[in-house]
Amino acid sequence: MLTPGDPVPAFHVRSLSNPRYAFGSAAGRYIAVTFLASSAAPGAASFFRQMQDDIGPFDDEFACAFIVTNDPRDQQSSLFQERYPGLRIFLDLDRKMAELFGCAGKGADGSPSISLTTWILDPGMRVIQTIPITDMATHHAQIRAVMETLTPASEVTDGWAPVLAVPHIFEPALCRDLMAYADSQGLEESGYMNTDPVTGGTVLKVDHRHKRRTDCGIEDQALRDAVQARIHRRLVPQVQRAFQFTATRIERHIICCYDAGTGGYFRPHTDNSTLGTAHRRFAVSIGLNAEEYEGGDLRFPEFGPRTYRPTTGGAIVFSCSLLHEALPVTKGRRFAVLPFLYDEAAAKLRLYNARHLSDPQLRDSVLQSIGAPREH
Repeated sequence: MLTPGDPVPAFHVRSLSNPRYAFGSAAGRYIAVTFLASSAAPGAASFFRQMQDDIGPFDDEFACAFIVTNDPRDQQSSLFQERYPGLRIFLDLDRKMAELFGCAGKGADGSPSISLTTWILDPGMRVIQTIPITDMATHHAQIRAVMETLTPASEVTDGWAPVLAVPHIFEPALCRDLMAYADSQGLEESGYMNTDPVTGGTVLKVDHRHKRRTDCGIEDQALRDAVQARIHRRLVPQVQRAFQFTATRIERHIICCYDAGTGGYFRPHTDNSTLGTAHRRFAVSIGLNAEEYEGGDLRFPEFGPRTYRPTTGGAIVFSCSLLHEALPVTKGRRFAVLPFLYDEAAAKLRLYNARHLSDPQLRDSVLQSIGAPREH
């Protein structure tokens, strides 16, 4: 069983509203996870109504709550309904989430059982406290009592994300050339890679609730060579020193634009959570015009409210497995170059996983970039 101090591993689970909810995306606030086993459990209905009616700390800013059921009948339950903000329902029908937390077991007759328990997690997805459900009638009050002892994550400002900042990767003239190139070639709507819940394949998805950005591919060979040369000479050695990782390959040659006119942003996400992106090791954000926009900083919710902004021509580098977000640009336009770094071992993984890319053109482009024969 997960105990205080233990981190909760990353996983996906089905919710009432999302067939593949990434649990890690809830980081950055306190979390209460309550395993009820079934809405038919004695006292479960009353407890749920208390959670439903009393927003209290569960406003999605200070905290959020997840109620977990393992009963397939609850898929159509009139009782179990999600509340926005702050209260969501997980359908752990295969009991994998219960096994991960350590509350799945067997009864005296050998039948599956669930130890009814609530876990309180900190904003970094670590266990603060476990509260066994001994009396369903008082359990809501127990959860509230713990929440009242916690300091808001927004007030804990001493956290630092494990990021690397490197200035002077691009000269100012190259930054201007890249922005001019993007404007002259045109910027197109940018989606993000997602896992199709039906096929398991990696697909490109556009959803303005999650991301609002436009991109321009760097097709001009001289400009692309200039970008690659500077990353190789000025950034790769620093990544090796800081992370003991030698990058040998680059994925993506794009210039991106977050525009205040559309509220450019990218909600919390990781960059390697699908089969088609699992090879990515480090994400790079190279700023092109840091003084010309407001908002738009990077934030890593698991590590507190501190924000990060690359200087003009400078880079911010971080692991692709870190939850991060691009905050909304509130004035002007934020331009950046956003490559991913990986190595030869990851290239083999990328080649193997290319079959999971649903778009045949994208799959062919990946195979070509790795140097593998194209599919016919």
